[in-house]
Formats: sequence, structure tokens, C-alpha cells
Amino acid sequence: MTETEQHQQTALPLAETVTTRLAESALPERVKVLLHDALGSGTADVGTTATSSAASGRVYLDSLTVNGFRGIGPRARLSLSPRPGVNLVVGRNGVGKSSLADAIEVGFTGTRAHRPGQDATRGGHWANLHNAESPKIELKLAIEGDTGNSTLTRTWTSEEFGSSEATFKRPGHGAVPLGEAGWDTALADHRPFLSYTDLDLMLNGKPSERYDAIATILGMDLLSTATNRLSAREKALTAAVKETKDALPGLKDALYALEDDDRAVRALLAVDTTGALDLDTLDQLVAGLPPADDSRLAELQIEAGAHGPDLAEVGEAVQRLRIALADVEDLHGTDAENARLRADLLEQALAHVDRHPDEDVCPTCGTERTLGREWYDRASRQVAELRHEAKTAEDAHAAVRTRKRNLQNLIENPKRIPAALADPWKAWTDCQQITDPVELARSAEDAATVLADACDTVRTHAVRELEERDERWRALVTRLAAWADKAREVERDKSLRTDLGKAVRWLKSLSTELREQRMERFTDATQGIWERLRQESNVDLTAVSLKGSEKANVRKLVMAASVDGQDAPALDVMSQGELHSLALSLFLPRATTADSPFGFLVIDDPVQSMDPTKVHGLAQVLHEMGRHRQIVVFTHDPRLQKAFTDQELPVTVFQVTRGEGSRVKVACVDDPVAQAIGDARAIAATPDLPPGTHSHVLPGLCRIALENAFLEAAWIRHHRTGGSEHDLQAAIDSAERFQEVAAFALFGDVRRGNDVKEEVRRRYGSPACSLIQQCQKGAHPDGAAIPDPHRFVTDVANLAQKIRKPEVTA
Repeated sequence: MTETEQHQQTALPLAETVTTRLAESALPERVKVLLHDALGSGTADVGTTATSSAASGRVYLDSLTVNGFRGIGPRARLSLSPRPGVNLVVGRNGVGKSSLADAIEVGFTGTRAHRPGQDATRGGHWANLHNAESPKIELKLAIEGDTGNSTLTRTWTSEEFGSSEATFKRPGHGAVPLGEAGWDTALADHRPFLSYTDLDLMLNGKPSERYDAIATILGMDLLSTATNRLSAREKALTAAVKETKDALPGLKDALYALEDDDRAVRALLAVDTTGALDLDTLDQLVAGLPPADDSRLAELQIEAGAHGPDLAEVGEAVQRLRIALADVEDLHGTDAENARLRADLLEQALAHVDRHPDEDVCPTCGTERTLGREWYDRASRQVAELRHEAKTAEDAHAAVRTRKRNLQNLIENPKRIPAALADPWKAWTDCQQITDPVELARSAEDAATVLADACDTVRTHAVRELEERDERWRALVTRLAAWADKAREVERDKSLRTDLGKAVRWLKSLSTELREQRMERFTDATQGIWERLRQESNVDLTAVSLKGSEKANVRKLVMAASVDGQDAPALDVMSQGELHSLALSLFLPRATTADSPFGFLVIDDPVQSMDPTKVHGLAQVLHEMGRHRQIVVFTHDPRLQKAFTDQELPVTVFQVTRGEGSRVKVACVDDPVAQAIGDARAIAATPDLPPGTHSHVLPGLCRIALENAFLEAAWIRHHRTGGSEHDLQAAIDSAERFQEVAAFALFGDVRRGNDVKEEVRRRYGSPACSLIQQCQKGAHPDGAAIPDPHRFVTDVANLAQKIRKPEVTA
């Protein structure tokens, strides 16, 4: 980055600088996302327009209205032009100037300038003695980009100074608490109010207070806050890595102590394997899922779940089978049984005849012509009669078959059979192959009893062993689960730790670079102001630096000086007036950094202890700062106003007077337009002036008045449309001719000088064009013919007032 680019970036608000540098960096996109999140709204809103009630543009003072506050009784009003320029509010001591200055500060902050040890929220005798009811401060503010003024109102709910409440209202928005304007941090870092007390604190405060006063205005809080956020995240993740690593040896020792538990062995393998952790296995172990292998633990878990046949159910099935067998036995030798047997025999004979229809010989006795048709019909009728007679026996045999089947259906063969139960379980399942119901009943009953007893024994033993193992495992599994969760987080955040490290290093590098640049720029500004203020002093301010850091216990602002070439600490060799000037040299750069949202600076009584040469230097400094800031200076010392006049520096002067009952009045007695008009009136009223005065000097002064009116209109128009102040100043600096200044005021474009005449005619009428033309002729050799100087000056004054109220939409 070139020196010019560095200067341009240090002149920008920090948020814009960081946004630009971040966009230009070669950091991975995910690191940039981390940085954007850490920087927060400080960079997110760069280049955007606020849509809420929060103020986003630079703020200028339009007017101040006060009643019932300090030395001001009934309503008093100070009307300002809300644009850069120097304003002097003058008057003798006791007329209420400091009350007006205090009112601006209290309006914004609710506090007053105070010394260390004093409570800023305690205002002492703050209420006016003549008008103590309903004290109120109202500030009209012009905010860059807004077409109308905002209103800041502070009122009090009791006689306590600290009971005040402030509301803020922007055009198009309702009234909200002042805090929602978003100025709290800026009011602390770039406090735009300077009282004599502030000047005293700048030099007589504690070294750490002087350090903090300067360090804050370097505008590095955005970066330091973001660095702290990212560092805290990185530190937390690094601590998690260390915690996980430090806990592993103790965890492994505890697992080794349970080496007879297969779960502990599996856990050891999961945490002590080279490469990535086997977190899935740990999850299974923590969740209590059975392992997939045939380990002893798996066998115990199967044994603990072993359940044999239900003896009550088996016993009932055996009993029913035996009852069915008894029923069959009871029918043995009865007519029903004999009928069943005879029916079976005849059915077999009929089946033989069906198979051999051509034979009529009895296969049993060999008698011929026995099995003929007559026999077949008679045998068929006899079978039907016998079956009817044998139904009781048939039902008994069917019941045996059904109950045999029911008993065998109770026999189950599980997928996993513990080794200790293999034999009794086989004896039980073998019963499925027994066909003899009598043998089945006996064998099933015996096998079920043996298996059930064996299951109870094995299950009881397994449950006891598992409980012993689980008691030790349970004491460790919570510890293992916590470690696994932490290890998973560490693994998951591995890339995030790397990205955070890159982000922190980038921020620290940028912070160091910008801090050095901004401190150098601040030092240059302070030395530049000191050079203007010191005038004939033989003390050179050679360096201003910060020693320590914001977090250090010992930190101080170091100001090195030299007296006639000899090095010496500044505070030790300067007079009171020189110290006062040095304090101004430190404060003014602090209050006017690019980061400050305040386009105004309020200074109360800055001339004390200054000799005349330093007052002239102060006027030069204020004039230079007034090119970019609205400067409002309250002073009773006439030397400052005279310094502006003597050096022909433009300034707007307000006179404050005080009447009975604390009636304070503020009147504008002079401004650049009025000053030029006043000088022109004086020439018009002076007889016997040298030739050329009316033709050249008079129109020249009127031209200055109109040019200042156009400049004011240009600034107001540009400010209301949200234009950049940097662009505005560049355009004004480039407008070398009157026509270009007018074009910028009327159109916002210096290149439209050829359209000025027609636009002036449209807005102000044809006579206005003639007035401007005569004013411009005053700079030509022939000059301008002014038949009626008094009328000419009056017409120019009226036109100037119209020009000062620009049309925003033009």
C-alpha cells in the first residue's frame, strides 16, 4: 500500500478502512465470515442508509432552545447555520454564555463537565432561580442525508439533576429514547464539548486518564473488541483441546483397571488407536448397546436374558394331553371302540374292492364270490352305521392329536442359546420329534422342568456378574461419555480453531499497522496545531506517544518537547498559557477524527491564559478546522473576535445579552454574508471615495456576499441529499470561478456553469441575473456601472438571503 493510500485510509472512519482491507485480503471466505461476525454492526452497515430511528449521518447543530436551566430563565434561542464554519458566541461574563454551552452538552449527555472525584450527574444549582418550573433543553439537529431536522429534547422529572430524560425524533420516525440514536460510544470517544475544566483535565488528570483520553480517539475499539471476541473463542477451543488431552491419561488408567470388562477393553481400543478416534464405538458403549462380538460380556448379556419354558403353561398342556389319552383308554373294549375298529376294517375292505373291482375272492379267507355288488352295498351301509356308533371314540382320538400338537407348539428354539444351556435346551427341543403322545407328555414335562431350572440358575448367575461389572462400569461410563462429547467437539472444531487463529493474527497485524498510522497522524495534527498556537514560544513539541496498553496497569501519554534545542518533558517546561495551548492541541484532533459522527465542536472559554499572539494562532486553527467542522466558541474575551477580524477570517458572531429575571437574548451580529454586505454598505454610505471604488470594490464585496450565500446553500443542499463531505469539499475546492460555485449550489454539479443564468432567472427572477452580472463585472478592468449604490447593496442582500435557502429537489 502506498503512502497516499495509507493516508487516505487513516482519514476514513475505521469501519470503512477495515471493510476495505478485509475485502482486499487473500483470507479464505470462511475466515472473512468469522471476521465480519466478530466486527458486528461496525462493518455491516458501511455504505448503507439507516431505516430506523438511529442516526447514521454526521450531525450538525441547527438551533438550541433553553428555558429554566442555569442562568437562563424564560425561553432563549441560539440559531446556527448547520454547516462547517466558525461561530463565536460573545458577551460579558454572567450573561449566560456558559449556560448555553452547558445546555448543548447536557442535552446530549445528561451530564456536565466535571473534575475527577465529582459526580457528573450532580448538577449543583442547575435550575434557574427565576424560572425553575419545567426546565427544558431542545436541540434541532441537521443529520446528513435527512431532508428535515431532528429534535433532541431533554426534560426533568424532579428537582434532582440526574432525573432528566431525553427523547430523540428523526423526520418520519416517532420519538424514542435518546439512547436509540446510537451515539453513546461516540460521545465517550469523541466528546465534541470542550470546557475549561476539560482543558484542565487534559493536562492535570492522572497519566492513565490522559492515555485513555487519547487512546480512545484512535478509533481502535472496533478492532480491539473484535480481536477480544475471536481470541475468547479461540482460547475456549484451545482450552477444550488441552482439557481433552490432559484428561486422556487418567481415563486410560481407569479403563485399564477394568481390563476384565470387555467394554473397557473396547473403550481403550477406541481412545488409544493411532489416528482418528473411534467415536462410534464410544457412543455404543455409552448408550449400553450390546457389542457385536462373542465376548464374555456378550455371553453374560445373553445369559441374563435367558428364559426357559413357562412351566405352568407346559404343565397345563401336558395335563390336557394326558386327559385326552385317559379318555381314549376308557373307551377301550366298549361297543363304540369295537364299532370304530370294525368300521376301520370294513373301510379297508371297501378300499381293496375299489382297487380291484374284478375280483370277488376275499383276500383274508379266500372264499369265492363273496365280494360282489350286493356285499359292497351292504358293507357301505354298515360302515356308515358303525361310524355313527363310533363317534365318541373318534372325538377322543382327535382330542389326543390336537393336544399333542398344542404341547409341541410350546417348544421354541431361540437364535442365541447360552453355552451353559445347550444340553437341556436340546432335550426340550427334541420333544418336537416324539410321536408317541404318552412318551411326549412324559419327556416334555421332564425336559421343561430341567430347562426352566437351568435357565433360572444361569440367569441369576449372569445378572449377578453383570451387576458387579456394571457397578464398576457405571462409575466410569459418565466420565467416558463427557470425555467423548468433548473429544467430538474438539474434532468438529479443528478447522474452526485454525480459522480463528488466522482471523486473530490478521486483526492484530491490522491493528498494529493502523494504530501506528493513526497515532502518527494524530501526532502530526497535534504538532501542527501547536505550531499555530505557540507563536513566539521557544518550546517545540517533538513527539506524542502512548506507553503501555489499554489493559496495562501502568499507561501514560508521553509528550516530548525541546527548549532551544534541548530535550525536556513538555509538562515540565511550559508556562500556563503554553500548557493551555498544548491542551487545545491534544483535544482538537481528538474531537475531530473521521470516526466521529459529530460535525460540530462546542468550545467554552478557550482563550484564558493566552497571550495575544496565541489568540491569533487559535483563530487560524479554528478557521482551518471550520472548513470541515461546525465550530461554536463561547467567549467573553474580545481578543478572539478581533483576531478573526484582524486576519480577515470569515466568522459568524452572536451577541448574548441578559436582562432582568434571567431573560437571555442571542442575536446574530455578523456572518460572512452580512460582513461583506456591511462593508459594501459602508462604502455606499461614504462620500468622496477614490475612483473605481463604486465600480470595482463595491461589486467585488457584493460578489463575496453572494458567493458565500451560494457556498452555504451548496453545503446545505449536499448535506440534505446525503452526499459525502469529502466530495463536497473537493467540489468546492475545484470551483475556482463564481459560476462553478453557483452551479454546485443550484445543481450539485460544478460542470453546469452554463445553466446557472437560466436557473437563477427561474428561481429568483430576471433582476437577479442582472445583479450577479454586475457583481462579476467588478472584477473586470472596466468595472460595473452602479447608478444607485445603496439600492444595489440592498438588492444583493435580499438575493443573498433567498439563495441561502436552497431547493433540495433542484
